[in-house]
Amino acid sequence: MYDVVLLTLGSERDAPGGCGSGGACCGAGPASAKPAEELCETPRVPVLACADALTTRGARVEMVTARSDAEIDGVLARLDGPPRPDDLTWPDADVKTRLVVATASDAQLRAVLRRLVRRYAPPPSRRPADLAANRTVPDLPPVGLLPLDPAHSGTHRDLAAQLGLPRDPAAVAAAVLDGTPRRLDLLRNDGGSVTLDGALLGAADDEGRPLHWRGRVEVDDTVLSTGDDPLLACAIGNAGGYARLADVALLTAPDPADGLVEVAVAVPVVARSRWGGRRVRLEIRRTRGRAVAVVPREGGVPFLDDGSAGELSRKRSWWTEPGAWAVWTA
Repeated sequence: MYDVVLLTLGSERDAPGGCGSGGACCGAGPASAKPAEELCETPRVPVLACADALTTRGARVEMVTARSDAEIDGVLARLDGPPRPDDLTWPDADVKTRLVVATASDAQLRAVLRRLVRRYAPPPSRRPADLAANRTVPDLPPVGLLPLDPAHSGTHRDLAAQLGLPRDPAAVAAAVLDGTPRRLDLLRNDGGSVTLDGALLGAADDEGRPLHWRGRVEVDDTVLSTGDDPLLACAIGNAGGYARLADVALLTAPDPADGLVEVAVAVPVVARSRWGGRRVRLEIRRTRGRAVAVVPREGGVPFLDDGSAGELSRKRSWWTEPGAWAVWTA
């Protein structure tokens, strides 16, 4: 039978890698009257239920709450394979320890995957012959995903909902013990992080109206914006969480397992009527490819990447790692 580690990340204040502002790590919003620590304790109910379901099936279960990168790394070390002649740290393809990540947000799952990549990605100077030509990381160990919000209220569908993964703790336990790995693409970027779902670049004013910004957006050899056009948004999609901007479809059919990233920019275009009137329409330019680069022209551009907020002030490139990570599915 398997050893199963149920990993929960600590409060937003202590969460490694940054999980966004406003209590994003624990599902708390800025308007919440409860302190983050209290909200972070509440979701442990599904963790305990999942642990009970696993134990009933004979699994040896350990529950770990990590509040630092080092504590996450201590859990991930249990997935290491035997020593290699090249001394690289490599995942065990036949590991008997299975990992379940309890997540209150996609940003928390991203924090764990970022540490997996950091652990197993070999330096370019030591690239082994058994690493696929289109990858910079080996096949990462599959993870079980336990959403801490079973109902998942809200307008943004998290990655578990998009992938059709179970949310009930008992169903998650069954997938981890009896299921099969479903391999998915991973986006790495030159800032040292990863993207599982997608990123949305742009900002809005206090009344929710998108603000114009300028930047060069290039996907492989296709230029979506030279930096001269005003942009309202740029969507970078591995999955479909950022496929829409209000009522406008930015991405058409992002597929997290097709080896490609879908990118779209929204450009306001002024059109004149035959009677001399003017109206603004939104032009959506989109394409697919293996890599995308965004270069802001002026100032910083706010963005959300797997739910984590930031500001892009210099060139950032994302590239696809086909089938690099995996989730346990029934």
